[in-house]
Amino acid sequence: MRSFGSDNHAGAHPKILASLQQANVDHAPAYGTDDWSARAEKAFQTLFGTKAESFFVFNGTAANVLALRACLKPYETVLCAEVSHLNVDECGAPEFFTGAKLQPLPHDQGLLSIETLKAALIRRGDQHFSQARAVSLTQPTEYGTCYSLAQIREICVWAKREGLFVHIDGARLANAVVSLKTTFQEMLTEAGADVVSFGGTKNGLVFGEAVVFLNPKLAEGFKYVRKQSAQLPSKTRFVAAQFLAYLEGDLWREIAEHALAQARELREGLTGLDGVEITRPTESNAVFAKLPQPWIKRLREHYFFYVWDEKTFECRLMTSWDTRPDDIRGLIRHIKELCV
Repeated sequence: MRSFGSDNHAGAHPKILASLQQANVDHAPAYGTDDWSARAEKAFQTLFGTKAESFFVFNGTAANVLALRACLKPYETVLCAEVSHLNVDECGAPEFFTGAKLQPLPHDQGLLSIETLKAALIRRGDQHFSQARAVSLTQPTEYGTCYSLAQIREICVWAKREGLFVHIDGARLANAVVSLKTTFQEMLTEAGADVVSFGGTKNGLVFGEAVVFLNPKLAEGFKYVRKQSAQLPSKTRFVAAQFLAYLEGDLWREIAEHALAQARELREGLTGLDGVEITRPTESNAVFAKLPQPWIKRLREHYFFYVWDEKTFECRLMTSWDTRPDDIRGLIRHIKELCV
C-alpha cells in the first residue's frame, strides 16, 4: 500500500543505498575518525559556513535533546510551540536528558511570534520559576508552515539580546530552504541561529541525523555528551556516507523539490472538491484538509494517512522523495468518487 502518512514511510533513496555499498569497502577507523566523516564535516561547512561543527546521532529525538542539552542548565527552560514535536512527540526525552523544562507557548499555524516569546519572559529572575535559556523553532513546523527569513532573523536578534540560544528543529529543513528559495547559510547562520537538528531520515536516508553547531562555543565537550547519551555510532562512516550522498551534488535539493511539487499538485487537486476543506497553507511537503468522517475508512483501503484532529477530522497528507504522480492522481480520483 502507498502511504501519505509520513515521509518516514518512504524507503531509502537509491543514491543513499549506493553510498552505503561504497562505504562497505575495506576497513576504516571507528567512531568518526574515518575519511567519510571528515568529508561529511566539510560538506556541512559548505552549507552552513566554515565555523559549523557537526555530530552524527541515530535519530531526531536524540538530535533535538542533545542539541538542547548543550544549551541548558537543569533549572532552565526551552520556549517552544505547544504543537512542536519536541513538546508532543518525544515522550519527555527533553526533560529526562537535560533536566530542564519545556515551556510550550501558543502559536499561529505552528509558528511562534516575537510577541509571544517576549511575554514568556515575564518571570525572568524569579527564583521560583524555571529560567528561559533557549528558543526552539521547528522549520518547517508540524503544520507544514515555514518561518520567513525575516521572522527567523527577528527572533534570533531578540534572543541574542535576551541571552537566549536559538535551536532549530530541522527534521525537514531542506524542504524549507527550497520552499523559501534561500540557502541554509542565509536562513540560519547569517540570521544568528546557534544549533540545528539536521534531518536525514525523513529525507531519503536509511537512518541518521546530525547536530550542527553554528555557535562553536556550544560544541565544546559535545563529543562527551553524545557518548554518554549512547548516540556515538561505532561504524560512523555508514551515517557519514549517507549524508555525503545527500549533501554533495545537491541530492537534498532534488528530493525536497520533488516532495514540494507533489504536495502542491495534491493541494491543487483537492481544492474546490465538495466535502473537502483545505485547512492550512502548503509551504512544505504537507497538505492538511478536513474530510467527511465516512470517507476516511474507505480511503484508507487504498492509501494510509493520519487523522490529525479526531474531532474535526482534519487529516495530514505527506509527500516524500518517492511520491509518484500516479499516487496523487489515484488519491484524488478516489476522493472524487466519494464526492458523487
